[in-house]
Amino acid sequence: MPIIINPDDLEYKNDPSALEQFNLLTLSPRLTKIANSKHFVFDLRKLDSGKYSFPYHFHRNAEELIMIISGSMTIRTPKGFEIAKKGQIIFFEMGETSAHQFYNHETVPCEYLDIRTTVGIDVSEYPDSGKINIIPFGEIFEKVRQVDYNKGEENVHLTWEKLKNK
Repeated sequence: MPIIINPDDLEYKNDPSALEQFNLLTLSPRLTKIANSKHFVFDLRKLDSGKYSFPYHFHRNAEELIMIISGSMTIRTPKGFEIAKKGQIIFFEMGETSAHQFYNHETVPCEYLDIRTTVGIDVSEYPDSGKINIIPFGEIFEKVRQVDYNKGEENVHLTWEKLKNK
């Protein structure tokens, strides 16, 4: 059954754990939860003047589509900076070529619809800070270095012996 959501019946809330410069407001309750969506995550967001949306990042297993509803904002990508204005649609493919971050350079809020795919588990990487985020679990780790798949597995037989002798 189709679900019609009236944003005027909801209110914007910020993430109380976010740093002050990342004061991104999200319509609450989250639109995805209202719709009980299985393969999309979508939110109506408001970015206040002089604020950043979230840390610079990209997704390994999610595509993202943004539509500017009102105002404008600066988008940072690997290619540089670009202004996105009311009515424009921006698509971010999977992978590091679509790393992005938003900043509201205007004096009025910028509202946008944020739609992301959700097919299994996603890993979001943060190139500026060297972190990874396992989504949807919110498990965040520092990405210190990449290791070989077999690292630490050389003595599997000892592990088995130890476990069998308990």
